[in-house]
Amino acid sequence: MTASPNSFSYKHNTSSGFTLIELMVTIAVLAIIVGIAAPNVSTQLANQRVKATTATLENALKEAKAESVIRRQDVTLTYNSTSTPKTITLTANGTELSKFSIAGQSTVTITPTTATSVIFRSNKTIWGSSSVVYTICDSNNKATPRQVAVSAIANVSNKPEGTC
Repeated sequence: MTASPNSFSYKHNTSSGFTLIELMVTIAVLAIIVGIAAPNVSTQLANQRVKATTATLENALKEAKAESVIRRQDVTLTYNSTSTPKTITLTANGTELSKFSIAGQSTVTITPTTATSVIFRSNKTIWGSSSVVYTICDSNNKATPRQVAVSAIANVSNKPEGTC
């Protein structure tokens, strides 16, 4: 017995894609993930700003120390928080040697413990103070503050501590 081709009927499902329910569930899951991740991302960005500013300050302090030894004269590092962008300037005998810009870091503040300038002497010491500590903070209070310390013998160190 042979079956005729019309005796079997095949139903082909020709629709493909996502249903509205599937799309809504996917969007809801993504919204939850973004809601959880957003605060962490802003904290990480604030920590990166603090670290970048700390590295700039630390490099400027080390350069000032090296220049004072090489030139055999006092080198003054001055932090100017009122300029836009904030700057760190190295000078020797009234001549500007270097200028470091802290561009794009408008939310970051650098607070020195004593004065805004440090004088590095050619004998690898700093003038007038036993030590200077700079505290670097961000306007985002969840960011970890950092401190850059210059000891009396002009050693520069950096550590994650301090209060803003």
